[in-house]
Amino acid sequence: MKQKLRGDFLLILVLLAAAAVLYFVFRPGEGGAWAVVTVDGEETARYPLGEDLTVTIGGTDYNVLQISGRAAAVIDANCGDHTCIRTGTVRRDGEAIVCLPHRLVIRIEGGEAGIDGIAG
Repeated sequence: MKQKLRGDFLLILVLLAAAAVLYFVFRPGEGGAWAVVTVDGEETARYPLGEDLTVTIGGTDYNVLQISGRAAAVIDANCGDHTCIRTGTVRRDGEAIVCLPHRLVIRIEGGEAGIDGIAG
């Protein structure tokens, strides 16, 4: 009976250790996560994902970028197809929102690492 309890205890310890390792490997990025805005291939702004804000990009041709909950989304735009709005939120490193009519790209740098980001 004691042998079985010792084995159960050892199994629980192994599972807790594996859970801790997985947490540290797959947890969301703590800092340094940015929404990088480029227009015509030139970086025009860089906003931290850790601060909630709403900003209008452009003038006559505009997109409204909202950062909330460590994620970025375009919530309004006056382009014709609204693909940028339908993209939804982005938060993982390398994800992007693209508005071709306005030649705008919003790319995430240093965000949450997905499995592809870890595996390379």
